[in-house]
Amino acid sequence: MFESLSERLHGVFQKLAGRGRLSEQDVKDALREIRRVLLEADVNLDVARDFLKAVEARAVGADILQSVTPGHQVVKIVYEELVKLLGGPAPAGLQFPSNRAAVLLLAGLQGSGKTTTAAKLAKHWKGRGKRVLLAALDLQRPAAIDQLEVLAKSVGVPIHIDRESKDPVALAKAARQRADREGFDLLIADTAGRLHVDEGLMDEVASVHRVLEPTETYLVLDGMTGQDAVQIAQAFTGRLPVSGYVLTKMDGDARGGAALSLRAVTGAPIRFMGIGEKVDGLEPFHADRLASRILGMGDVLTLVERAQERLDFKKAADLEKKLRKDRFTLEDFLQQLQEMKKLGPLEEIVKMLPGVRLPADARVDEREMKRTEAIILSMTRLERERPNVIDGSRRRRIASGSGTTVQDVNRLLRQFEQAQQMMKRFGGARGKFPMGIR
Repeated sequence: MFESLSERLHGVFQKLAGRGRLSEQDVKDALREIRRVLLEADVNLDVARDFLKAVEARAVGADILQSVTPGHQVVKIVYEELVKLLGGPAPAGLQFPSNRAAVLLLAGLQGSGKTTTAAKLAKHWKGRGKRVLLAALDLQRPAAIDQLEVLAKSVGVPIHIDRESKDPVALAKAARQRADREGFDLLIADTAGRLHVDEGLMDEVASVHRVLEPTETYLVLDGMTGQDAVQIAQAFTGRLPVSGYVLTKMDGDARGGAALSLRAVTGAPIRFMGIGEKVDGLEPFHADRLASRILGMGDVLTLVERAQERLDFKKAADLEKKLRKDRFTLEDFLQQLQEMKKLGPLEEIVKMLPGVRLPADARVDEREMKRTEAIILSMTRLERERPNVIDGSRRRRIASGSGTTVQDVNRLLRQFEQAQQMMKRFGGARGKFPMGIR
């Protein structure tokens, strides 16, 4: 997420931090470079100019330039102004009326990820104890209803559909009545998109909006498109009371222009970011956390929240008991790998850790994890519990069954032994039982 932007800003700040003293000209030179970085990231020209004026006004003061760590002080100012630019503290989100269902209307162009976002939002709110109903109001794209139906099933929420209907407004009214009648907490309406902004699209979504009277109206935008996304947002907000944005495809090499410009240009906040195609690939938007990520400071809070939502803490407690009793096996090793996968791509997790930087073009090879998983799954239960029984013939069988080589199997067993040694020290620190393969 914003790898190129983050890497280039890091280079600018390294130069500043490397100087013992800073002059006013040093700061202006750095800001000129930041301006170039922001414009190349497709940030709106006026937004970039106002942002840099705000930074310069604070950074060239005597108390900053004459401080002990002027470079770090400038970075702190950039961080604070970046948080403001991204919207600052998030305004109150979706509210749930006590007497009827809340309604979340999704609008956007075709291809922006709107239908997938509807399912992601359903999963998000279902995980927070809400009864959610999805409504398939996209009658323009033939596969839209089928896609949302499949996604609804995967998320485990009901869907309101009518394959015979040709009138999205009547369908919206029926969905609203059902949501209220059956006591749902939230109705999420997936409306039709077009390949471009046109009067037909605007008229249709405006009519649906009038019938639904939504609690919130989110515009779903492709985060990869930079200023195009901002222009689309301006076109929609001119005809529709958009209350927030969902930026999708943020796990790609998004340049950052949309995220950094939207709030300043349109006034409405970003509510969520979509990362990946899986239904759990959705993050609530926090300006301070994203600013921290962009500046390479990590995002531990999001990582912790993701762990709380996705990891099985009962399994973690069971593993701790096994470690105390010196019973860490390849089955446990496999289980921990599978738990880690729930947190998302390793590359993304690493970037959430403060102080850990990967080059912009660096990629974590997740194929190694898949190979490890395949090897362990090709073992018998006995072999997973007692890896010391794995002789040459067993290694050849495991390699053949997992589509790997004997060398790959040997490497995994060595890694497991090293993990056991680490667990041995872990157990020894508690004065518990000695370790060893059983």
